[in-house]
Amino acid sequence: MLRFSPCVEMFWPDAPFVERVRRVATLGFDAYEFWSWWDKDLDALELTAQDNGLIASACCVRTAFTDPATPSLLVPEGREPFMQAVRDCVDIHKRLSCQSFIVTTGNVLPEVSAAAQHAACVAALKAAAPIAEDAGFMLVLEPLNTLVDHAGYYLSSAKEGFEIVDEVSSPAVKLLFDIYHMHVMGGNLTPQIVPNIGKIGHVHVANHPGRHEPMLGEINYPYVFDRIAAAGYDRYVGLEFKPSDPDLTSSILGHVLTLP
Repeated sequence: MLRFSPCVEMFWPDAPFVERVRRVATLGFDAYEFWSWWDKDLDALELTAQDNGLIASACCVRTAFTDPATPSLLVPEGREPFMQAVRDCVDIHKRLSCQSFIVTTGNVLPEVSAAAQHAACVAALKAAAPIAEDAGFMLVLEPLNTLVDHAGYYLSSAKEGFEIVDEVSSPAVKLLFDIYHMHVMGGNLTPQIVPNIGKIGHVHVANHPGRHEPMLGEINYPYVFDRIAAAGYDRYVGLEFKPSDPDLTSSILGHVLTLP
């Protein structure tokens, strides 16, 4: 049975952040995820999660995509800043029991060849992998769609993402397979997921069009979930969608729990 973790950045935007986390527990989830940890009240977040029996399934590494002041990991000069960003995650892992840290590549650098950007990304992840291995968490590299949401983003294919994971060759570096993003980029979902299930460390879901809940759109999530579970995936599935009716957010999230 799949385990779900709502991305609280997407839900109840008018509520204080820790209240969003508390609501996740009230609905019956045992994990949550979010994006940036560096602008949060970590003391309050840690206490709220502990009081409600929650762990963080995922949050982000500070990269050029999540913080434009950070050097790009797509050039050699970005390697050491990336390693430091991963070192900074060690304390977050300890405080929030965070299992996975999301790595975003940032946008294409027009002045740098695609091959050089690919090589720099591999080198940065290779350099940072021992930090994650020693600390006991996973780095999950996320391809995003460039057709609807993230024009200019470098890593837009799961195929290249799996190639990077293979080249890094660390048990602490895997792919974040965002089903919504990869559907937008061409679909062919389960033929990409199932043979590579051992290279996937985290999954995100939303439907298309609209990036709404899994029950609303053209992706057949009952089938996709069945194939993922049958393939042996045992980590969290992040709910990173926009509720079609924000007033029904709690009801929609509760319905997702019944899908598997």
